[in-house]
Amino acid sequence: MPRAKQPHVVVVGAGAFGGWTALFLRRQGARVTLLDAWGPGNSRASSGGETRVIRATYGPRAVYTNLAARALVLWKEHQTRWHRQLYHGIGVLWLVESDEQYEKAALPILRDARVTFEELQGAEVARRFPQINCEQVRWAILERDGGYLTARRACAAVLEGFIAEGGEYRQLAMQAPIQPRGGELSSVTLSDGTTLSADRFVFACGPWLGLLFLDVIGERVRPTRQEVFFFGTPSGDRRYTEEALPVWADHGTRFMYGIPGNEWRGFKVADDSRGPVFDPTTGERTPTAAALQIARDYLAYRFPGLKGAPLLESRVCQYEESPDEHFIIDHHPQAANTWLVGGGSGHGFKHGPAVGELVARLVLTGEAPNEQFRLSRFAH
Repeated sequence: MPRAKQPHVVVVGAGAFGGWTALFLRRQGARVTLLDAWGPGNSRASSGGETRVIRATYGPRAVYTNLAARALVLWKEHQTRWHRQLYHGIGVLWLVESDEQYEKAALPILRDARVTFEELQGAEVARRFPQINCEQVRWAILERDGGYLTARRACAAVLEGFIAEGGEYRQLAMQAPIQPRGGELSSVTLSDGTTLSADRFVFACGPWLGLLFLDVIGERVRPTRQEVFFFGTPSGDRRYTEEALPVWADHGTRFMYGIPGNEWRGFKVADDSRGPVFDPTTGERTPTAAALQIARDYLAYRFPGLKGAPLLESRVCQYEESPDEHFIIDHHPQAANTWLVGGGSGHGFKHGPAVGELVARLVLTGEAPNEQFRLSRFAH
């Protein structure tokens, strides 16, 4: 029997969602062209920077716990395959003070997903981690297989793997907006003036998704300005390294989180509160004094031994938040051969390989996406 013609799929965006999607499409036999305006993990991208948390605690949202569990398997598999460390399994510690609904809702879902974790009482948290001020901590979840991922390095590794397996990569931008005609998208115009045709298209453009599809996405993907700080720890003090501390997530008056060590880069502290709307292309990425003060005040409270620690580095990145913080994974409503993938909302990076595996299957089989990810939810 003659072999079916390889479909040509263009994937736009080489970040966490797009890069992995391109790789899995290629493995399923598609001819794949991957495009990115500035390169995988570049400084404008939401997938750029040094590190990202990988965790499975998602309150009542089981779909993300299951995606994270699958993603962890794939992260481990690929770092072995590519002979480079992308995942640091130092654990994730969820500290619970007064509001415990999020963590309580997560417990049965973590068990169902067979995530390895411990429930610790406040006294046990204080005993194991004396460097943490646990005065108000009532209990905690310790995810044993959580930890952190090397973001920029991982994006580059996925691209290298994709090219090694026969994929084509082109560093070019897209002319906006994208407007399908006649029920499908037949081609796109690139920044060098050329036209690229394909059988199917996947747009995984992070904070630029709304700009490319003003009528369908628009402000449903809203980039917000986020600031991250790396502080210096005392020389020779092992209490604040990843050997002694897990990643932590702190649902207090505001949701703060951090990563010790970061491969010797510093003690990372970040505020998960959504910042102001931000232009990822032209926005200046200079940290603000107000955000730095919030990080310093938090550090002095939760890790008293680091009060007054020097700031080593800072970074301004962005989230691209959907209205309900769910991902968007769906057909373009006027083009059945075009998929829109985005709305990472600050938590998407860890899920990259699982999302890529999922999207590749949907694109090649025509399966319907999970209803929680569909665009139709915004019509209600």
